[in-house]
Amino acid sequence: MEIKVNFLDNLRLEAKFDDFTVIADQPIRYKGDGSAPSPFDYFLASSALCAAYFVKVYCNTRNLPTDNIRLSQNNLVDPEDRYNQIFKIQVELPEHFSDKDKQGILRSIERCTVKKVVQTGPEFRIEQVDNLDEDAQALLMAMPEGENRTWIEGKDAPLEDTIARMTGILSDLGMKIEIASWRNIVPHVWSLHIRDAASPMCFTNGKGATKEAALCSALGEFIERLSCNFFYNDQFFGTEIANSAFVHYPNEQWFKPGPRDQLPKGLLDAHCLSIYNPEGELRASHLIDTNSGRADRGICALPFVRHSDGETVYFPSNLIENLFLSNGMSAGNTLAEAQVQCLSEIFERAVKKAVIENELALPDVPESVLQQYPGIVEGVRALEQQGFPVLIKDASLGGQFPVACVTLMNPRTGGVFASFGAHPSMHIAIERSLTELLQGRSFEGLNDLPPPTFNSMEVTEPNNFVEHFIDSSGLVSWRFFSSRSEYDFCHWDFSGDGEAGSNEAEATTLFGILEELELESYMAVHQDLGAPVCRILVPGYSEIYPVEDLIWDNTNKALMFREDILNLHQLDDQQLQDLLERLEESQLDPYMDIITLIGIEFDENTAWGQLTILELKLLIQLALQDHEGALEGVESFLQYNTNTVERGLFYRAVQAVLEITLDEELALDDFLPNLQRMFGEAVMAAVVGSVAGEVRFHGLTPTSLQLEGLDRHQRLIASYQKLHAARAARAGING
Repeated sequence: MEIKVNFLDNLRLEAKFDDFTVIADQPIRYKGDGSAPSPFDYFLASSALCAAYFVKVYCNTRNLPTDNIRLSQNNLVDPEDRYNQIFKIQVELPEHFSDKDKQGILRSIERCTVKKVVQTGPEFRIEQVDNLDEDAQALLMAMPEGENRTWIEGKDAPLEDTIARMTGILSDLGMKIEIASWRNIVPHVWSLHIRDAASPMCFTNGKGATKEAALCSALGEFIERLSCNFFYNDQFFGTEIANSAFVHYPNEQWFKPGPRDQLPKGLLDAHCLSIYNPEGELRASHLIDTNSGRADRGICALPFVRHSDGETVYFPSNLIENLFLSNGMSAGNTLAEAQVQCLSEIFERAVKKAVIENELALPDVPESVLQQYPGIVEGVRALEQQGFPVLIKDASLGGQFPVACVTLMNPRTGGVFASFGAHPSMHIAIERSLTELLQGRSFEGLNDLPPPTFNSMEVTEPNNFVEHFIDSSGLVSWRFFSSRSEYDFCHWDFSGDGEAGSNEAEATTLFGILEELELESYMAVHQDLGAPVCRILVPGYSEIYPVEDLIWDNTNKALMFREDILNLHQLDDQQLQDLLERLEESQLDPYMDIITLIGIEFDENTAWGQLTILELKLLIQLALQDHEGALEGVESFLQYNTNTVERGLFYRAVQAVLEITLDEELALDDFLPNLQRMFGEAVMAAVVGSVAGEVRFHGLTPTSLQLEGLDRHQRLIASYQKLHAARAARAGING
């Protein structure tokens, strides 16, 4: 994690990282102002807080209350050497806790990350650089010297060369990539989390059997998501990019809507229209892109090549972002390698959906086959030694698809996790299933898995599949665990008719499976960043969200509200009334957050970042002096409040003042002294002002379409601007 430090007045310092700012000072006796803790105080507090975090995680996973747990830390300083210290952490546990849980809590504190780093002894490298921002990839990984190169199955270049090339690409874009975390809790299973230091919302996770393979995976995913604009899905690009020569790619085309909002000619083809507009309900306005909001320009569409005949078909960017998410995109050392990875993921997710929704039982991979893969066996044994039974299944559905499944069971909680992986090689498919299973997870994280169920409606509900796609946290049917499988085991191999392990032959084989299923595919290739990236769409097969979402839950509903919400403080009463009516008529989930609604990355630590449609409506009602409507909204807010304690107390006070105001027999002045004692004078001034209409939108700082004050979103746009500028330069486009 990159932490940037600014020098303030006297000895005060400011550290900025992610969306947080930490102020440090020195005590007055050390010539400071005593206005904040010292850096060393923060260090001491970090270990105590980290210990408490692990206690909390342990208790949460076992439904143990933490109300009566007390934890403290003291540092005992050696009088002869102040750098030699003992950190004494003491924890007081309730008597009714079992001895097993008491020991479990103590063991959980032993896992404290701060403690382990200190005990290991971090290495400090202190150096001068000419420009901090140019030292882009220094923390990623040192390249090996000499001719040592690591080749692995399925890759067309050594891992070291791939890492060097991809980090160079990102450095050339001006993106400083940092490794946020590594995981290696069992042998031959590595994962890591990387992100753009300047814009942490741009992040990826990598996985692999080795550290280098996991890093390649993360870097490749980062480049694929840059190339396909996935980091910026649903987000407002800002007025500068919205008004530029192109919004997404230089080869995009804009289509003007037909009469009466009809779909324009030249958009999609007959095959796609039969899938996305079977009843003729899809209108042009449904396909206006969310990122620019330029309805006046029409529909922004991107070119894809139809696999069957090589013809170009234009897909609305809106349709892609609404239905496909990241399914069907991949980077590679070669285009064929990227195609194999891309198609493998499409089959993986399609088979996973079929298995989950149809509650299929899969055959076990025989032990004789697993013994051919000693690294996988060692990793599985390590999991089972930790108390997690593991099932390895053939998910090829009788040899039709190159898919495997590794399922973990947690006897401590009754939870399960079915992880799927795909590749023409069974070995790689099983390896990917295993590494996906543990990607970014600790042993404690395996306590959050949901239990299986016999409730078919819960399992087959469309959002369950979406949950499986996002983080594999969806439900699995108990029927999946039946020993009576619907298919016999098949020791499959989809390497094709060419040389074994040839990506060209494997890509041909995988495209052939789509043809056998009578499915059409469309591909876009992006090579402008210096690495081949492809995105493959298989209409009617590879979508993640239901096609109906284009009409009923389209992300471009943001365009109905974005400008007015960002200009909230500038709206007059009539404009506020219009906005309120639109919000009510939209029938949107009142607990949807405004971040999701309008595609703006507010800082989640602010009132904007926690704002929901419900809270926005009640703030508008307060501004319009609709006290009865505001009281109803406040009561709903308090009933299901997930906001901060501070915000909750503000609305608790608003509720009291509204009830007093609406009761003709009560006078606010009679209650104000004690309300001030309860909530504080500053809060009550904001509350009384809000109810009187003198304070509008308390806690929401003014902004506009220019996004002033929205640092988090500005950093996201700055990230996209680097990408946009690189594309413009390569295409010879100014502005």
